[in-house]
Amino acid sequence: MTDTAHPAPAGLGAFERWLSLWVALAIGAGLLLGNLFPGIFGALAAFEVASVNLPVAVLIWAMVFPMMVGVDFGALRQVGEKPKGLVVTLMVNWLIKPFTMAALGVLFFNYIFAGLIPPDDAQAYLAGVILLGAAPCTAMVFVWSNLTRGDATYTLVQVSVNDVIMVFAFAPIVAFLLGVTDITVPWDTLLISVGLYVMLPLLVGYLTRERLVAKGGEAAVDVFKARVQPFAIIGLLLTVVLLFGFQGEVILNRPLVIALIAVPLLLQSYGIFFIAYAAARAWGIPYNVAAPCALIGTSNFFELAVAVAISLFGLGSGAALATVVGVLVEVPVMLSLVAFANRTQHWFPVSK
Repeated sequence: MTDTAHPAPAGLGAFERWLSLWVALAIGAGLLLGNLFPGIFGALAAFEVASVNLPVAVLIWAMVFPMMVGVDFGALRQVGEKPKGLVVTLMVNWLIKPFTMAALGVLFFNYIFAGLIPPDDAQAYLAGVILLGAAPCTAMVFVWSNLTRGDATYTLVQVSVNDVIMVFAFAPIVAFLLGVTDITVPWDTLLISVGLYVMLPLLVGYLTRERLVAKGGEAAVDVFKARVQPFAIIGLLLTVVLLFGFQGEVILNRPLVIALIAVPLLLQSYGIFFIAYAAARAWGIPYNVAAPCALIGTSNFFELAVAVAISLFGLGSGAALATVVGVLVEVPVMLSLVAFANRTQHWFPVSK
């Protein structure tokens, strides 16, 4: 398997490289606007159908759709090639990561931070980090893979397999972990969320991709993704503005809450990376497969986590806030891990 069949993106552009800054500015804008125009944000919060907030649903689709168009299900035929990296990715994503995130959430929110966070808020933040831990990344993995000179086709295989598994596994894992932590699970809303934010965009993305390939091949897909990608970034930032607009009063009264939520997220991110990276090194996996397989487990599909948190617990919930903190934390963490991987590539054999 070569890394030329599906070239990865050219890397982080100027806007994406400073994504954490833009998210921070969006947080500030949300806090300001939420306090200046509470009536407008209240009206937006009430604009929902079947527990799904329609303005946020549109923004989430704007974020998710470009990723789904990029999923090539034809890559699933290559699952049997170089299976070691895929085994590490799947074990970390589905057998380790959701459960370590839940364990860290319980440890910090129910025990270590018990005197700093009210019990109801602690349960809400716990639900948010569980949603993050159960949603492996899709689109940004291609950026991290490219920055580590990873095998782009293999990364595509990993993402495609993860997307298929996520359709079936995300809801049961989330329901199980929320149940273990005594958080009530509205199954109907959870299944609606998975259908609305995973299965439906995946289907529409597949049909769109097939039509584009028929007209102009992979080049047409790349052109289309480049055209719609700005909407994904705009959707992300506007979602952050809305979320923090609803959370404004709470956050301004308790500014420490963002830092407290970030602690278990940071420990989870670095811990998961080093588990996968060490397993890849011990198994003799080539670097251009080892780096992406460690990074894909570290990164989160935060768009899905945000959407489901809003559907399950509401726009102004602590769960939604926790998923947005995940957005703020992820980019600088991933860039630091990319730098570490590039400095340690000599630890791994060269791909044959």
